[in-house]
Amino acid sequence: MEVKRASAEGPVIAGFSGRGFRVDEGVYEGLLITPERADGWTPPPIAELTEADLAPLLALDPKPEFLLLGTGATLVRPSAALSRALGARGIGIEAMDSRAAARAWGVLRAELRWIAGALYPLD
Repeated sequence: MEVKRASAEGPVIAGFSGRGFRVDEGVYEGLLITPERADGWTPPPIAELTEADLAPLLALDPKPEFLLLGTGATLVRPSAALSRALGARGIGIEAMDSRAAARAWGVLRAELRWIAGALYPLD
């Protein structure tokens, strides 16, 4: 499947490949993405996800408006502790399945929103 969007600066999620995401010239099964860069990611089980697992995204300067959390094939809510920890930093979290998160990334970046994304592999 191709994901089409208007142009914006930074990495572009161009579509899906197997369990992963096509971003510019690479394919990533797990993905950490910011307006500045995209990196492969081997995430823990969602119930064990902590701020430390998201450190590269939380170091973004300025801080992201919110974090798009793609939770794999289906929506899984992150722990309340993680939501509180990000909230204490002034960063909201929007959880959705990873395909929806990839599409939302394109729409929001086309609007030049300063966001970050952590996308679990597609299962």
